[in-house]
Order: sequence, then structure tokens, then C-alpha cells
Amino acid sequence: MARHTHAAIDLDALTHNFMAMSECSPNSKQVVVVKADAYGNGAVAVALCLQNHADMFAVAFIDEVFELRAAGITQPILVLQGPHQEQECELTNTLNVVWMLHAEQQLNWINKRIKNKEINNLHHWVKFDTGMHRLGFMLEDYERLSEDYAHIFHAETVVATHLARADEPNNKASLTAIEQFLNVMVGRHNCLSIANSAANICLPASAKTWNRMGISLYGSSPFENDEVLVSLQTVMSLNSEVIAIRHIPAGESVGYGATWTAQQPSTIATVAIGYADGYPRHAPIGTPALIDGHVAKLVGRVSMDMLTFDVTDIDNVDIGSPVELWGRNLPINQVAKHIGTIGYELMTRVSKRVPRKLV
Repeated sequence: MARHTHAAIDLDALTHNFMAMSECSPNSKQVVVVKADAYGNGAVAVALCLQNHADMFAVAFIDEVFELRAAGITQPILVLQGPHQEQECELTNTLNVVWMLHAEQQLNWINKRIKNKEINNLHHWVKFDTGMHRLGFMLEDYERLSEDYAHIFHAETVVATHLARADEPNNKASLTAIEQFLNVMVGRHNCLSIANSAANICLPASAKTWNRMGISLYGSSPFENDEVLVSLQTVMSLNSEVIAIRHIPAGESVGYGATWTAQQPSTIATVAIGYADGYPRHAPIGTPALIDGHVAKLVGRVSMDMLTFDVTDIDNVDIGSPVELWGRNLPINQVAKHIGTIGYELMTRVSKRVPRKLV
């Protein structure tokens, strides 16, 4: 018998979240972001579930396209980092790829192939920097670039940006960035993309031709303080079970390095999941989980394959008792705050050895 550790993926919740986010901007087309294996939820499963709803899918780099095409996904796929090497441009036609172009070298690669009629897909995206300062051209370069690369900058090309502080709904920096972007684009370019999950919810001015759905699609709040401004449902629940019970006297310690010592006679439940499954090794003592529906606190150091929880005050915990590390009943962002990270990281780091069970 295999262990019961698994990530349950609720496809009904996924569809609900897509519809809820679409209602925020009903006049926009929707890009479903499935990079990093759909934030750990399973890119193929997510794409198959939403293939009749999404206008386009998006991944980080070209390697993530192959799995989707092999599964029969036919929508255009936006590659958010653009081509890393010139030879990747040769896959534009065969994979029906849309490139997010953010460097002049990439513009040269694609422009040359368009002029030589080597590629058929002419509807690429060009990224401009409005304060994130990771990728993209500066706004003041728009005029020059649009003249130098006229084969790329045409009416159906999408000009995009990414907001650095959209996850802070009360911060005016995003409104300033949107205004700066639109001041350059309005009257020059009409096919635009600004909104990610957070902006789509709280910044109506960002809703343009295309929106990009990321973390909200998977049921997690995209906001810094976990505000819930749209009805989202949890997609991933990370589950395991108790595989051992220990009764220890006061003064005994638990786990590697004896980082936690019982102050009273205690009952310790060992759970079949660890850092090899993606549960963070640095999770501190006190990080919560639900055991038989009751809150239990992590004690001792996270091991490769096991966790230990203090269940002294929970009745009837036994071998086989169900454990929810996060999910429908214990929000992932709540666990993330205890660990000192964000829900994005917890969700994406769940390893491949944890089976995804579609609900």
C-alpha cells in the first residue's frame, strides 16, 4: 500500500475561480498562466480543464510548452521570458508560440524571421518596464523601437507591462505606473496587457485587451495582507496521514538537533511528509496543520520524509488520522505567514513525488 500523502486538485474550484476572475473584466481576453507546472497544481490537468474557456495559456520558457502540446492543448501559448536563444525562434510556427519580447536582441531575432517570411505567427507581445526593473524596455524607447521594428509593432501586437506593487491595493504606485504606461500607449497602440491577478481584482484601470490570471486562479489571495476581494475557492489541498504516535515525558526532545523539548508529558504524531515532498525545512516550531480537523502545531525539525506535531490536547488521534497541511480548511497563506514566505512558494515547491489527485 502506498502512503496516503497527496495533493488533491479541485477542478470545480479551478473553473469557479476562472469565472470569478473573468467577471472582474468581462471585456478582456484571459491568459491562463500555467508556468511552474501551473503553480504546482499540474499544468496539463489545468489546461485540459480550462481549454474551452481560456483564450491563451502562458508559461515561463519554451521547455514548458512541450508537455502542453503533447497533451493536445491547441491554444496559443505565451512564453513570458521570450526566446533565450536564437534557435528557439524556429519553434514559433511548429509550437504556435507567442513570444513576450523584452530585449532588443529578441526583437532582432524575430524581426529578421518575419522579414524573411520564416514564421507565420506575427502577433507577439512586447514588454515595457513600469517599475519592476526585471525585464522590459523603457517607456521612452517606444517611439524608436516601434519605428526600427515596424514588422513587430503592428496593430495586433500586444504591448504589455507588469506592475510591481499590485498586491498592495491601497498603494498608489500602481495607479502611477498605469498612468505612465497609458500616456505613452494611448493613441499609438490599442492592444494592451497590464493586469495580473491582483490588478484584475482591485485596479479597474488595468483591465485592457488581455489579462493574465495567475495565483488567483488557484484559489489563493494575490494580496500582501491576504485580503479576499473576490470569491475564490481553494484548488490544492496538501494531505497526509499520521503514521506513528509517541508518548514522551516532560524533558524529552523531538527530532534532529533536539530543537523542541516537552514541558509536560506530551503526545507526538509523526506525519508522512517532509522536505523531499516540498514542505519547507525551515518551517518553525508552531506552524499549524489540521489533524482530524483540529489545529496541531509542528514540533521538532522538519525531516526529509516526516513531520512531528504535538497532539497532546487533541482527542482520539491515532495511526491513519488524516492531516491537512494546507487547503480548503487551512488557507495556504496562513501557513505561509508562519513559515515566513508566501503561498506562491509553498504551492510551487510541492515535489513531483507527491501524487496530484484530481477531484
